[in-house]
Amino acid sequence: MDIIRHDDGSLTVPIVPSRHADDEADAAADADSGTAADTSLDSSSTVDASPDSRVLRPGEGGYLEALAEWDMQQHPDRGDVVSTASGRDQAMAVIHAVAEDREHVAEAVAALDDPEAGAESLRHVLVGGTPSVQAFASEIAEAEGGDELAPHTATKIIGEVLAEIDNNSA
Repeated sequence: MDIIRHDDGSLTVPIVPSRHADDEADAAADADSGTAADTSLDSSSTVDASPDSRVLRPGEGGYLEALAEWDMQQHPDRGDVVSTASGRDQAMAVIHAVAEDREHVAEAVAALDDPEAGAESLRHVLVGGTPSVQAFASEIAEAEGGDELAPHTATKIIGEVLAEIDNNSA
């Protein structure tokens, strides 16, 4: 199952169910008694490996990683992300513009000289995780003025901008 990004910025991510507590208790009991656990599978002991899903929202644990993975999933042939100085400047400008006016993401992206360079810089921020997003939000406030964005807000805006850039390049 692929990661799905929703219009509100939330992500539906696949999860594999964890082992049952009984299985772990049986394994611990076998280890204590010195007997080896039977690792062969029969029809009564098969494990359902089909993934379930969970919705993650900006600010929740694992959201940044899932957003970065969703972005990689959109373009699997893309190489490593690289942030350039001009791309970083464009990324800061577009995130600031969208934070000021959330209704005009398309116009803010259209105003970029090189949307792909800005997108690469935003991907670079996401790969760095929460500390990177926090530092980026601080850098935007210093360079563009205004209040510093909360990391979960900055992450949501980054996702919206990346989705818009991807829609325009398709």
